[in-house]
Formats: sequence, C-alpha cells, structure tokens
Amino acid sequence: MKELTTDQLCKGKKVVLFAVPGAFTPTCSMKHLPGFIDKAEEIKAKGAATIACVSVNDAFVMDAWGKSVGAGDKVLMLSDGNGQFAKALGVELDLSDKGLGLRSRRYALLAEDGVVKVLNLEEGGAFTVSSADAILEALG
Repeated sequence: MKELTTDQLCKGKKVVLFAVPGAFTPTCSMKHLPGFIDKAEEIKAKGAATIACVSVNDAFVMDAWGKSVGAGDKVLMLSDGNGQFAKALGVELDLSDKGLGLRSRRYALLAEDGVVKVLNLEEGGAFTVSSADAILEALG
C-alpha cells in the first residue's frame, strides 16, 4: 500500500474517479463498483487511462473489497481513510446518526489533466447519475 497524490493519479491523463459511501455496502457492492468493472474496457476504449474507486474506508478494507469483487487491474481501489479527500472536495457526508461516521457522497467524475470536466453528484442515497453508463455517455 502506498500514498498516491491527485497529481500522480491525474497529471496528463483522462481519469474516471467514482466515490461510494462505503465498501461492502449494498448499492456500492451490487451496482456501483460492479458496473465500472463490467464497463472498464469500454470506458478505457473511450480514452480513460485510469478508473478509480474511492471510499472513506481504510486501505486494507478497500483492498479486500476489490479482491472480493474482482476489480483486478480494471478499477484502482483507493482509500480516503480519514475522509480528507472527501472534505477537500466538499462531498463529505455525515452518517453518524446511522453509526457510520463521516463518509463521502456518491459521485462519479471525469478529470482531464487534473481538471474536473464532469461531476455527477448524487443526492441523498440515490444511485442515478454516477453509474458507469453515465460516465460512458459523458465520454461520448
């Protein structure tokens, strides 16, 4: 496990980054992450150098989750262990009332050379605009 800066992830590349509220949670595990795994070849064929999934979970959880769903080299699994990335983007979600603490809102973004070109940010617990299909549409 190693640290990765946004510059290292995005500089000179087209990157798809999607965030989920939590690893191993129902929508994230049954729809969101599997959708990007299934569509990875199509997304990369449209120019994305990297597809990455980030969640406010520790790196060991993200690694185990990626292995359990077969992310392999299709989706890079990233940990935002303390929620600092979510806070920096202004997408933090306080789920303390549900016993889940600070999380990230669900979203998918397309960045080119570190500049966000598309941000599909979900409201509440929805899963409508941040899917792999929505990103494929944004890629044209």
